[in-house]
Amino acid sequence: MQHLIFESIGYLASVFLALSLMVNNDLKFRWINGSGSLSFAVYGILIQSYPIIFTNLLLFGINLYYLIKIYRSNEDFELIEFKGDERLVYKFLEFYQADIKKYFPNYVHNYEESNFNFVILRNLVIANIFVGKLDESGNVDVKLNYTVEKYRDFKVGKYIFDTKKIFLESKGVKSISYKKVTNKNHANFLRVMGFENKGEGYEKIIA
Repeated sequence: MQHLIFESIGYLASVFLALSLMVNNDLKFRWINGSGSLSFAVYGILIQSYPIIFTNLLLFGINLYYLIKIYRSNEDFELIEFKGDERLVYKFLEFYQADIKKYFPNYVHNYEESNFNFVILRNLVIANIFVGKLDESGNVDVKLNYTVEKYRDFKVGKYIFDTKKIFLESKGVKSISYKKVTNKNHANFLRVMGFENKGEGYEKIIA
């Protein structure tokens, strides 16, 4: 029984390390890879293998160092509004079309049906595109709020809904809503950002 437990921890560590190689996000990679290294270190302690303990504690320390560095890093964010018919917008949507469909399966870009559009630059790289319809009551009906996978660490969301709250209020935004959310990861993101579950959709009061 004890041998089976030891082996299970070793297999779990292997799974963590394998999964870490499949993600395209620095933060997720460090968390998953660090979990794998720590699990292997525990495995090494259980089987009394000092090379395994030393190597994986070292790798865990490296992952911990980069996690601290990521969380403490001061990045440059900027919000830039757009009309919706710009060529760059279409190129961006075309390039990320397959991934966008996972979160907004029914989205078809029509700039004539949206009047509240912007992109978020993160260190001068387009990290997010936001397309919405602002009505007379101050509610933004979100058509698209897509963040590139590499930047899905909640920083972009916090920048939009917290740091740029003054910007939203200056545009007359009183609430932001999603009519339907089908992706579980997206729903989790919205809950973290303070959105309230409204059945199939979500809503956040701004002012």
